[in-house]
Order: sequence, then structure tokens, then C-alpha cells
Amino acid sequence: MQTIAIIDYNMGNLHSVERAVAHVAGANAKVAITADPDFILKADRVVFPGQGAARDCMRELETRGMAEVVREVIRTKPFLGICMGMQVLMQHSEENGGIECLGLYEGNVRYFGNVHQEIGVRLKIPQMGWNQVWQQMEHPLWKGIADGARFYFVHSYYVEPVTPDLIAGSTEYGISYASAIAKDNVFAIQAHPEKSADDGLKLLENFVNWQV
Repeated sequence: MQTIAIIDYNMGNLHSVERAVAHVAGANAKVAITADPDFILKADRVVFPGQGAARDCMRELETRGMAEVVREVIRTKPFLGICMGMQVLMQHSEENGGIECLGLYEGNVRYFGNVHQEIGVRLKIPQMGWNQVWQQMEHPLWKGIADGARFYFVHSYYVEPVTPDLIAGSTEYGISYASAIAKDNVFAIQAHPEKSADDGLKLLENFVNWQV
């Protein structure tokens, strides 16, 4: 029986994620919301959810000793970041004048409120609701999901990687931005798969069965 750890750092709708992952994993997996570093480090797969503010997220990770745990497991096992759990993988966020993130990938997290100055269109912030994800690479987590499938988003900031090769999916909201990133054993998505109906469940199922 495989174990799937959902990292608990007091941020995000953890129980919705747990229910969705447990639903697709079935009886052959133990799915646990946990703040236990030993359990997370020994788990077969790790889900890193989150929502809210980057400053709060980073504070909680550091306070709970989770920042180093995330840095370790992201190197060693299948890892799924969701929403804020994607954003803080980058180096820096524009939030609150600047927040240093985990720095696992080169790039920044930018505010949608600055986009209208670039394109001349004021965007409704946060982006909230359904939007399309256009697949930018072949990936096992896209299996059975149509290009342009609709996922559910709630966010005011977006990821801007330095390396385009990191981008696994893109979404249009005033601009085209990276709504999913992937490298080696890591996949992260800005949308909430646990709230994204059949395609979201399919992505979670693909993660549970992903052979890295």
C-alpha cells in the first residue's frame, strides 16, 4: 500500500484535497494530512496544497520547520504543488513589496494588477472561476485530459518562470501565463484540481499512478 502525504502547514483547503486524492487512490493507498516531517519524508508521494498569501505561507513553512522538508522531498519523490503550493516554489513574489520564496526554480510570482498597465485592460482580481489550460508539453499528468480543458482558479498572482522549458500548461487572462510547471518528479498547477470536476480528478488520478 502506498502512502500519500498532504503537507499540513495551516494553509489551504486540505480536507477537500484529501477527499479528492483518497477518492482517486482507492483502497490501495493511505492518504494523510500531516505535519509530521518523518511521515512526509517516508511517504511515497507528496501533495503540497495552499491558498492565501505568500508571506503567510512562507512564515508557516519556516515556523513549522517545513521549508527544508519541502526542499528535500521535491528532490526525491513524486511531488504535486497546488495553487500557493506552486507559487512558493519560485524565487520571489511581488506580494507586499517582495517576499522571498523557496527558490527551487528560477522565476518570480507577479501580480495581475500590474498587467493592465502592460496591456491597457483592467483585469478583475482575483481571477476566480473556470478557465482553460493549454498543454505546453507532453506529460503523464495530462493523460486523458484534453488540451484546453477547463479548471477552476482562484488567484491574484501568477508564476513567471525564467526557463520556458519549465512550463507544462498556460492560461489566458489578459496575458498568457504559466498555469502549470513540471520538471523531473515535480508537477505543479495554479488551478485547484480538487475543485475542477472530472478533469481535476483525472489529473489527481494520474498523479497517484505516476511512475517517475
